[in-house]
Amino acid sequence: MMHSIGTCLWFDGKAKEAAHFYKEVFGEVVILSENPMAVVYNIFGRRFMNLNGGPGYPINPSISFFISVDTEAEMDAMWEKLIVDGKILMPLNKYPWSEKYGWCADRYGVNWQLMLGHKSRSRIMPNLMFTGNQNGNAKQAIEYYSSLFTNSNTVQIDTYQKGEPDTEGNIKYAQFELDNLSFGAMDSSAPHKFSFNEGVSFIITVDTQEEIDNYWNYLVKEGAPGRCGWLKDKFGVSWQIVPSILGKLMTNPVTAPKATYAFLQMSKFIIADLEKAVE
Repeated sequence: MMHSIGTCLWFDGKAKEAAHFYKEVFGEVVILSENPMAVVYNIFGRRFMNLNGGPGYPINPSISFFISVDTEAEMDAMWEKLIVDGKILMPLNKYPWSEKYGWCADRYGVNWQLMLGHKSRSRIMPNLMFTGNQNGNAKQAIEYYSSLFTNSNTVQIDTYQKGEPDTEGNIKYAQFELDNLSFGAMDSSAPHKFSFNEGVSFIITVDTQEEIDNYWNYLVKEGAPGRCGWLKDKFGVSWQIVPSILGKLMTNPVTAPKATYAFLQMSKFIIADLEKAVE
């Protein structure tokens, strides 16, 4: 049985610092576990992991996070903290789609879209922007992911019309659900210098080898396998397919070194090889 889809943010030594910063910004943050490599926590009930992966993959705006805010005072307080040493992409203001909205990157490069009264199943929602050679693929991606995950649902799709500032038919904004979790998607024909990378990835935690094989084989098709359970799908989005037993092995000081050595040799996780390595 699949556990909820988590989100992994890639940091260079500042995973713990960032998690505690988000606790200060959003308040409703629960730290679940900490070690030198990773911090696992919930923001508004949604699972995140900050990974100290090194300098390789700076986070960029291709995947941002919508935050639904109930009051202007709450929004202003969040915004003022997020923009310190960060970057404003769209100033906090009134827009055609919202009485109050703003888009910023915080000091770690993580992108946030704050919207007054934005409604989704959860207060926080990842948003995928399809740019460059992926521009125009948002609708296809929604259908692709929805056919893999149970409890999937397309909530809303708004497309650009003739005369609007993007390619006619491109997705202006879409909201969909995978495993009852909200996601957003949009296309952009603008000449962005960023695209999907390992800076933000999604984690699927499962119990059995059959489940690992199922998710891995589906997502890696037309994509590319990586190391240690990582892969890129055909749109360039990064995923981690992880066995639930790994958490137990990594929190046990006796089994952690052996488990680490074993999975560093793997591309797709093989549960039997992990178990054999720690015997």
